[in-house]
Amino acid sequence: MKVIDFFSGCGGVSEGLRQAGFDIAVGLDFDSKAAETYQANFSEALFYNTDIRTLDEKELANAFNEKNKKNDPLVLVACAPCQPFSSQNKAKSEDDIRRTLLDETHRFIVELKPDYIFVENVPGLQKIDKDKEGPYKRFIAFLNNQGYNFVEFIARSEEYGVPQRRKRFVLLASKIGEITIPPKTHGEGLLPISTVRDFIGDFPVIKAGETHPDDPWHRCPPLNERNLERIQYTLEGGDRRNWPEHLINNCHKIHSGHMDVYGRMSWDKPAPTLTTRCYSYSNGRFGHPDTNQHRAISVREASRLQTFPMDFEFKGSIAEASRQIGNAVPCEMAKQFGLAIQKHYLDYGKASKN
Repeated sequence: MKVIDFFSGCGGVSEGLRQAGFDIAVGLDFDSKAAETYQANFSEALFYNTDIRTLDEKELANAFNEKNKKNDPLVLVACAPCQPFSSQNKAKSEDDIRRTLLDETHRFIVELKPDYIFVENVPGLQKIDKDKEGPYKRFIAFLNNQGYNFVEFIARSEEYGVPQRRKRFVLLASKIGEITIPPKTHGEGLLPISTVRDFIGDFPVIKAGETHPDDPWHRCPPLNERNLERIQYTLEGGDRRNWPEHLINNCHKIHSGHMDVYGRMSWDKPAPTLTTRCYSYSNGRFGHPDTNQHRAISVREASRLQTFPMDFEFKGSIAEASRQIGNAVPCEMAKQFGLAIQKHYLDYGKASKN
């Protein structure tokens, strides 16, 4: 099965689908550093580092058909930027041009006629234009008009083998029969939920501001004197409630929320949702769980908590690589969805022969 990955970022979905046995044929993303990372890891794919609005659908279809001489089934991935729909984005606006990027996929779907479509975004995408015409409502009407069966659901990444609590909205569409929610792999009655320890417990010790000599991405930024003192007081799984009074910000003395800020992770639980600033101790519960390591998690540790393989290559600065990691779909979750798509296709093939 072939994959075209629109809004690919650094390649979380592509990596997961490749692990599931798919051929990654085409990637597209506007971000130049994410494009460098993608191309370093998916040299087999044709890549467009461009705005989808400027790309001609017939040009892409012709290029894809050259790579798909056997007419293998196609999965089109469309994980458009989530910031215009995120509840964390207090400055979101209906004038944000990224809101209409999902609309741009319509003409490619008409031209390419993919067998499957995979859309992932923040929970709330399906609600934000519920009572009026908007990009998601238009997309659903388009899928119905094109004869696709589809299922919508909220996926919890920890229920698909990812050591991280991360809720995402997912739509899977099929041209070849009714499709259902992929079965969970982890949780009650299934495999145990993966933990931080499972994925980063064996990493070598480093200090804040250090880079390990054997892995240029096992590195993290330095901490200022005040934050170094704060993290030294912070227990595993702890936060500012562990600190002496003089280390607590005045705003936190009168506000009891946002306890994840300046927190340490817990070894034997999933990580919190990794954001684009997952390298920063002061921007979430991104402190290392080992109380002998007074630092934020490293870039490589963050990538492992998103289930990227150890040899995945990143391009850019610490901040740029962390943005790519935080924006990515966890590879293992994408892999499980890919395996479900494969099974659906095989089941359909068997049914059609009968």
